[in-house]
Amino acid sequence: MVKAYSQVSNPNKYITTPIFYVNADPHIGHLYTASIADAIARFTLLQGNNVTFTTGTDEHGNKVLKAADHFNLNIDEYCKFISYKFRDMCDTFDIGYSNFIRTTDHHHQKAVQKFWTVLEEKGHIYPGGYTGWYCTAEESYLTEKDLVEKKTETGETIKVSAETGHPVEWSVEENYKFKLSNFEDDLKHWLKDVKVVQPTNFHKVLTHWIEEGGCSNDLSISRPAARSPWGVPVPTDASQTVYVWLDALVNYLSALGYPDESYKKFWPPTVQVIGKDILKFHGIYWPAFLMAAGLEPPRTILCHSHWTVNDEKMSKSKGNVVSPFAAGKLFTDEGLRYFLLRDSVPQNDSNYSLERVQNILNSELADTLGNLVSRCTGKVVNPNGEIPSVSVYGKTLKSEQAEKLRKNIESLGDSAKQQYESFMIHHAVDVVLETLRSANQMVEYHKPWQLAKESDKESSSEELKAVIALAMEAVRIGAIALQPVVPKLSGKLLDSLRVPNHARKWKDTKPKYLSGESKSESEKFKSKSGILFPKVKVAA
Repeated sequence: MVKAYSQVSNPNKYITTPIFYVNADPHIGHLYTASIADAIARFTLLQGNNVTFTTGTDEHGNKVLKAADHFNLNIDEYCKFISYKFRDMCDTFDIGYSNFIRTTDHHHQKAVQKFWTVLEEKGHIYPGGYTGWYCTAEESYLTEKDLVEKKTETGETIKVSAETGHPVEWSVEENYKFKLSNFEDDLKHWLKDVKVVQPTNFHKVLTHWIEEGGCSNDLSISRPAARSPWGVPVPTDASQTVYVWLDALVNYLSALGYPDESYKKFWPPTVQVIGKDILKFHGIYWPAFLMAAGLEPPRTILCHSHWTVNDEKMSKSKGNVVSPFAAGKLFTDEGLRYFLLRDSVPQNDSNYSLERVQNILNSELADTLGNLVSRCTGKVVNPNGEIPSVSVYGKTLKSEQAEKLRKNIESLGDSAKQQYESFMIHHAVDVVLETLRSANQMVEYHKPWQLAKESDKESSSEELKAVIALAMEAVRIGAIALQPVVPKLSGKLLDSLRVPNHARKWKDTKPKYLSGESKSESEKFKSKSGILFPKVKVAA
């Protein structure tokens, strides 16, 4: 059994999202998950690593059958229809996946059956029966401690999942079981490293769950095909289909080509991004399955919380589910992506409201960043659109504001890197914004619009060049650091600054005036529009 991962660092990095269940259309929670994983993948790429980043759709199970029936579509058509929507979401919002996997793909089903065979041959699967509660909405077996009682509108008392409120049904069936109880000590050993599940509050949830006997019962990993026909057949028993969660989790292997040996190049996963509702499946069942198969568990599971809408839980019944496509039309694709990554913390739920999104985008992208750029490149201050060499002018200003800005510029790369590596993306953005605000303060102090009026004076002309050079160096470095969050907007800005693609790596966050670069000529600012990010107005 593999209790922990090797200490050898793999230069190839593997980032994943969970595969999204196709029983409903995408909502902003799905986009949030994908955006976190994409930002981590992009940051990892900027450091010069080889990265594979996968996402996709989970298409088996009774919930999907019911959804297809509701839309009066055959199951294949329905899965293709909804899977396309998730792929379209990823493409629209610049989620740069390497592979988009579907659990209905033939090679994935082969991988699931191979993985089952490995577990069976190693003695971790046995035939048994299950008598207990089953939640179709969660595709999950539940114990009495997972349930609460609830009164229906008719006054009937029913049992529901304590976590989700979904109803459960009593189930008696023959199936196959996985010896989860054999892996309690192994899971405790794996969880001794607090970094394997982040943030720490979710690590504590898993630890507590195991201590409370969460692994004491073996896990049913198949269902009778007569009751769950839409799934991968158990390879040695066609009367059973593989439990939908075992099927879904194997996508992380099949996406790399498993069972072909090629998957080993990127194994184990570097970071697996998940929502808190699927923590048990990824933090308990998944590593146990891998240990049983003789494979290393993931190095880090990054678990995030959920989005509320106007301080209420998103739900179909409330009619407040936010479509990423509709929200993207209101705020632009980059704007919505920025907000989701900027105004959230993984350990707590975050709140979406039109007013909040509008305020964040206008104050930070339009004002703090956009105004700084327009101040330094506008016709009044800079009619020729020239960016003086920061190698020449970066250290010439001696004001307190310029000194503060230089300190921020010089620390930005290391500070933002530390935050990205800790998965605190919102704090990485904080670091960039602090530098941009400092640049705006420096501009306010030196008043380049007045210096431009006195440009016939050599002292004023030189001071003006220094103000523009230093401010735009802050913009250049900030744009590089924001690439994981808003890749298109950052790319547009770096294009305008004529920064070549090879000079947009994380190492390029070092200020040019400290790098020994001797370039003395100015650059022309290239922009098709004077407004970097137009203000949005959708809330009163």
